[in-house]
Parts: sequence; C-alpha cells; structure tokens
Amino acid sequence: MTFRVLLETKEGNVTAAIRSVLRALLESGRVDALLAPCRPAEGAAVVPAVVTAPQQVDICDPLAPVMPVNMATLAARLAAPGAGRRIGAVLRPCEWRAAVELIKLHQIDPERFVAIGIDCLGTYDAAEYAEMRRAGLEPHALWAGAPAGDAAPIGGHSVRSACQMCEHPTAAGAHLHIGLIGLDYPRQLLVESVEELPLEGSPASEATLGARAQAIADLTARRTAARDRILAAWRGRLGDVSQLLAEFAGCVGCQNCMVACPICYCKECIFRTPTFDHEPEQYVHWAERRGALRLPTDTLLFHLTRLNHMATSCVGCGACESACPNHLPVATLFRAVAQRVQAQFDYEAGRSIDEELPLATFREDELPQV
Repeated sequence: MTFRVLLETKEGNVTAAIRSVLRALLESGRVDALLAPCRPAEGAAVVPAVVTAPQQVDICDPLAPVMPVNMATLAARLAAPGAGRRIGAVLRPCEWRAAVELIKLHQIDPERFVAIGIDCLGTYDAAEYAEMRRAGLEPHALWAGAPAGDAAPIGGHSVRSACQMCEHPTAAGAHLHIGLIGLDYPRQLLVESVEELPLEGSPASEATLGARAQAIADLTARRTAARDRILAAWRGRLGDVSQLLAEFAGCVGCQNCMVACPICYCKECIFRTPTFDHEPEQYVHWAERRGALRLPTDTLLFHLTRLNHMATSCVGCGACESACPNHLPVATLFRAVAQRVQAQFDYEAGRSIDEELPLATFREDELPQV
C-alpha cells in the first residue's frame, strides 16, 4: 500500500518542507542516519554529508541542482552488507537506479537501506554551479519549470548533457518519494511512502495526481526524443574503431570516469595493477615499429573494458563525463552502447529490484540469433 500526502509549504519554502520530511524520518527512528546533499556553511559548495541529529537537517539542500558525486556510491559504503545502522539516502532518479543495481550486485544491504527519491529536472556541472553562485545567480531557479514538467535553466547555462537525455525524472520504486513535477511549485509537494509517516498534510486529489502524471509523461517524451536524437547523431559519427579512437584521443588515462562510476565497484581492477606499467624500452620499441607512439597507451582498451564490464548496469547518470578533465563524451558513448546491450536482454538498469541481472542469469532461450 502506498501512502500519499500532499504538503502545503509555508511561504513557498519548499526546501524547508522537504527538510521537515527528512527530520521526521530521524525523529521517528525509521532511519539512524541520513545521507543527503548538504551545504554545511552559507555560500559553501554542496557536498554529500551524513546527518544523525534532527536539528542538523537544516544544512541539507536536497533541491540543489548539482551532482558532485553519484550518491549511490556513498550509499554502498554506508549500507554495505554487514552494516549495523539503517541508512536513509536522498537520491535523484539516476542515483536511485544505480542503487538498485548495487543492491542486485550485493553492494548495498536492502534491509539497512531506505531510498528517499526526489524528482529531478536536471543538474548543472559542479564547476558551472559554483560559477553561477559566485556570479550571484540562483541555480535553484531551475525548479521554476516544475509545474509544467520542464527545466528552467538560467540564460546562458544548461544542465548536463546526461540530464538533457534522461527519460527518468522520478525515482519510481523508492521507499519514499518526494514529488514536485506537475504540482503548484513552490507551494506544494507530494510525499509517497511505503509506510505511513507523521506528516500533517491532505490527501492528493485525482485531479492533482492526473496533472502530475501528465507533466511527467510530457517531460519523459521530450527527454526520450532528445536521447534518440543525440545517440543517433553520435552513432552516425562512428563508423569504425579508428573514429572511436579519434573521439577519445584526448584521454589522458586518469581513470576519473571509473572512480566516479557508481557501477565500477570492484575492489580489484586490472587497470590498478602493474599490468599496464610497461618497461621504458618497450615504449621506444613500439615507437620504432610504428614510427610514432601515442601516449599514454591502452586508453581505448580501458574504455572498452569498462563498457564490457558494466554496460548492462549503466544508468546514464553522466558522472563519468562530469569527472573527465578533458570533457570527453564518455557518458554518450556508454549510454549508446548500454542502450543496445540492455535491449538485447530486454533489461533496463535500475528498473526493478526484482528484475534479475542479465549476466548473472542463464536463460536457455536468450540470444537465439547468436
């Protein structure tokens, strides 16, 4: 059974209303700690933080349109199998879907984890967000488009490329969900939960729920069309491996994309071993054979190996691309490949906890064309 409560904000302070929901979770003992995006000091950057004291919930900034890290990665540290505390995590849709994959990969204990999903219209890159703040702009203005289900970025700025083609604006299936799209923002928010919470609100009318559903459907349709357009253009540029190598010629082998990816959870990785630490003479020998040798070597192999390992669980969060110092289209590549790989298995990463992982499940009748 799903409990729905429509909350009216005080003086349009929707952030304060969301904080009251988070505070109720701590005060009622439903969670022992909260993982949430926070602003520890006035004007400070938004950073993930663990909050245990209800009075400290006021530092949480759940609507900040910036994602410095996919929080599913941190949830896997706090709610790992064997953890003793019950952790509540405020997650955007892509973070929730990544958490679903990590649950199925046995990196998050579902018995010790409460997902607090929140609608998302998109996020700015961390550097752009900081620049906007320094310029005296208010990035939260992005939410002005919530009633119509459309982001309202400030002129001259745009949300991350991964957000522009994200067809999942809500965290469907989360234990508790905070809805803003299609409502009278900033005067209303919808709280949906698998269990009743001590919140003072009113039932949501069918008209309200219908308007919200329509706004979500419209936004999803626009983002899906953008996704198809962007991925089609990308695939049109790549006819062979040489063109792929050209796209990633600027890779410096920093492996930031792997560190940022919530699905790359392996404690041991071949790229973190001496396997690719070649002897100095080997580089010169290769250069003599070819006439010239690009450095660092093995960068395309690195990306293709990552794709092979996690394409079925990629949720398209774009954390990899945001972490790239040379702004390579890593997220577009991974999204393009993951879309087709997942379609082969009739699977969508993060869609359902009950949906089995393709690479962990044998079906006799799958891939008959192979």
